[in-house]
Amino acid sequence: MSSGGAKLRIFECLAEIAQALGHANRLELLELVNQGERTVEELSVRTGMSFANTSRHLQILRNARLVETRRRGKNILYSPAGQTQITELLRSLGTIGERNMAEVERLIADYFKVRDSLEPISRKDLMARIKSGEVTVLDVRPEDEFASGHVAGAINIPLQQLKRRLAELPKNREVVAYCRGPYCVLAFEAVEILRGKGRKARHLQDGFPEWRAAGLPIATGT
Repeated sequence: MSSGGAKLRIFECLAEIAQALGHANRLELLELVNQGERTVEELSVRTGMSFANTSRHLQILRNARLVETRRRGKNILYSPAGQTQITELLRSLGTIGERNMAEVERLIADYFKVRDSLEPISRKDLMARIKSGEVTVLDVRPEDEFASGHVAGAINIPLQQLKRRLAELPKNREVVAYCRGPYCVLAFEAVEILRGKGRKARHLQDGFPEWRAAGLPIATGT
């Protein structure tokens, strides 16, 4: 094979990956499996898609080697084919979208920035404040995602439980909430709830996958 033929074949393979990424539901599934391995049933419930559609999208991602599987009893578990690489891939897509697509920029401005005018806290700043004991870190993802991995020292209160479990959060410290990534709305909604109750709260600029990919301290279990 000539060098030109080899290059073209490589581009063909990359185009297959790009084609697999070319659906919003598949991007959402990638975000979800990047939190921890999940069954088709769990992913179907979390996305609101039918079992058949979820399975079909996962098969496309698997064929493109973006997710991998293992069997646990009768269940097939899906996980990212390289957590760090998938995190970087999703982040790069977001960066390009924010820079090149006016619709993405408008949605971010209309939904995220209007909703929270305060600057989010960076990973570096949060790490420093964790070390000094100045902040309570709140993970508002579901319990199973938290158990798969979370910011070391974080408290897990899923968003739907936050209003009735506010007493579990210290009143004299700022709360920093985080969730699945930069476009996950759970942390924004948690901050709204906390501020509505008179608490000082901010959100992390991205989410747990980015924290993990940066090599910052994580923990597993509940």
